[in-house]
Amino acid sequence: MTNDGEPVTSANTARPDVDWDERAASFDEEPDHGLRDPGVRRAWDGRLRGWLPGRAGDVLDLGCGTGSLSLLASEQGHRVTGVDLSPAMVTLAREKLAGRDAVFLVGDAAAPPIGEQRFDAVLVRHVLWALPDPGRALRHWTGLLRPGGRLVLVEGVWGTVAPVGIPVERLTALLAPVAGQARVERLSDDPLLWGGEVADERYAVVVVTG
Repeated sequence: MTNDGEPVTSANTARPDVDWDERAASFDEEPDHGLRDPGVRRAWDGRLRGWLPGRAGDVLDLGCGTGSLSLLASEQGHRVTGVDLSPAMVTLAREKLAGRDAVFLVGDAAAPPIGEQRFDAVLVRHVLWALPDPGRALRHWTGLLRPGGRLVLVEGVWGTVAPVGIPVERLTALLAPVAGQARVERLSDDPLLWGGEVADERYAVVVVTG
């Protein structure tokens, strides 16, 4: 399978043309969203184990969608707070993680409603590219981390006719003034993550602060 179209992200303020509540019911049909295929699920679980802290900690999942990555983080022992602009997405995430040490809030991923709480990791997948001011969001997210905390960003560039996304060079340049050294992992060549072969640019950037 080759996926060369625009990514289906979770709710964010930069896409007012999309009814995310309407899309919530079918959101998990994408292999890398619902993680229903055991191989895809294992692939994401393995990546998260390398990106998130090795010990149990507090993880903030921004643009969490239906909570699939939140569930993996919870299963790895982390305490999870998820934020998404779509009430329908948040409802599904709460159902998916019912009984676990997890809280889901309706709110803007760029300015999450978490008060003074600080986290050991901030996890953001396919959200930054669509925000109107990604540099400002990165500064804010970095400020939500405890010393030694990790900022984990999964992004890419999709499409060939009218590409959308954020190139890795631009993202690392935006991070340079606000964070430590960034580690880049190329993800396009791992078909297990996406449920098939992909032809576009997909990557993760992990920054350990302090």
